[in-house]
Amino acid sequence: MRSPSTGTVEDFFSALFYPAARGKCRWHCSLVEGLQMVHAFTHEPVMVHEVVELFAPVPPGVVVDGTAGGGGHSAAILAAHGHLGVLALDRDPDAVVAARDRLRPFGRRAAVRHAEFSRLDAALTAAAADPTGWPATSGERAGNGGQPSTAVSGVLLDLGVSSPQLERAERGFSYRHSALLDMRMDPTRGQSAADIVNGADISELASLFAANGEGRLAGRLARAIVAARPVTTTGELADIVARAVPAAVRRRGHPARRVFQALRIAVNDELGQLAAVLPAALGMLAPGGRMVVIAYHSGEDRLVKAAFAEAVAGGCTCPPGLPCVCGAQPEHQLVFRGARRPSAAEVARNHRAESARLRAVERLGAAA
Repeated sequence: MRSPSTGTVEDFFSALFYPAARGKCRWHCSLVEGLQMVHAFTHEPVMVHEVVELFAPVPPGVVVDGTAGGGGHSAAILAAHGHLGVLALDRDPDAVVAARDRLRPFGRRAAVRHAEFSRLDAALTAAAADPTGWPATSGERAGNGGQPSTAVSGVLLDLGVSSPQLERAERGFSYRHSALLDMRMDPTRGQSAADIVNGADISELASLFAANGEGRLAGRLARAIVAARPVTTTGELADIVARAVPAAVRRRGHPARRVFQALRIAVNDELGQLAAVLPAALGMLAPGGRMVVIAYHSGEDRLVKAAFAEAVAGGCTCPPGLPCVCGAQPEHQLVFRGARRPSAAEVARNHRAESARLRAVERLGAAA
């Protein structure tokens, strides 16, 4: 939390600023005046009611929340379904601390680990080998040596960036606060956004921006950034982008939004990690288990849609629309066709939910 700013504000919708304040909009905010208070990792889970309902019919066992965040989805699943335990994973150390606090009341039904969901197999193996690392449920399945099986009753992925990551200036995710240009979800490893901005050539930056919707402005933005190097803060980058685009573009919203999104996705290899985890998670579902994914970006949603379609087809090579004669044996089915959207009421309450797309798939076969 922060006390109200007495100066110019970024916009009227930031949780960090007094909403009634007036003033000329800037492309990045100056530091607010007044006392800065302790931050809490608070994050409202998106489409939580839909998620809870989707896991109601799965067999007793463990649901893996691969993007635990503050533990909101995990807590809701545990509160609603006594037959389930939750193994919560997150690569953000701050989120791991918050999730442990949030899930502590559920005792041994919940376990939290610092891990990337792209390494799901390794994370589950490590949890199963730890005497206190695997959630205690009525549906534990014995594996080799008496260890729990890593077949799970469900997998949940709530993709994208969390509100606390965006709102904490020091994390370097947001064009709205000037801070060191970082954007790493796990700040203990990997290259930062500053490394990419200052190390990539013009063509690499242009390709990155074009892939995230900048189109004809991608090259122009890349040249402006390279000409202004070194770039070390989010404020500097936001100013460079704002000066590089036509006035008409600036009037349609903050011109740095897509640039920052592109860099964040690249820094955290979000699409690569998602592509790695989808087949692994689908393969470890127990019969009757479900995988639920909430995506916020078209690139994410395309990967999820394609992976689910391939799982449902079971490797069928027959022409679309014709009966299968190739002998494929599908092991999954869609829980519903297409993607579900959040309700208007939820979007009004939580603007972050507006772009959410939820898809779900179920492993075929009788529950064990």
